[in-house]
Amino acid sequence: MTRHCFTYGSLMWADIMARVCGHEFASEPASLADHRRHPVRGQDYPGLQAAPGGLVPGRLYLDVTPDAWQRLDAFEGEEYERAGVVVARADGTTLPAQVYRFRSAFADRLLPGDWDAQAFEREGRARFMARYGGFELLNSRE
Repeated sequence: MTRHCFTYGSLMWADIMARVCGHEFASEPASLADHRRHPVRGQDYPGLQAAPGGLVPGRLYLDVTPDAWQRLDAFEGEEYERAGVVVARADGTTLPAQVYRFRSAFADRLLPGDWDAQAFEREGRARFMARYGGFELLNSRE
């Protein structure tokens, strides 16, 4: 399994990723082809689905540790499944990565249209941080 994690929603913000994982990772911009990210009903975070011709910008975290993957799995919960993908880096090279895709069993929670990262930064981030203030609980389960 690859050690790299492609993020496309709330985890694109390094401080949120670090709180979830318990430490920071080197990261860089990247994109994922043939996918789209949709708003999730009642939430500030998005859900990712395969979509031919789609392109999702995001952040690639490098060399994510096994303990961080455990924390990420717990954080993402039952709505998401981890899948292997190939992402494009800013320089055009590609790397294998893992991504959390929205499970089809929960697809009725996805809204039409694209999730807006700038709106998340402006309006949703503070709500998200307040709602998910228990990041530290993920770290205490070990």
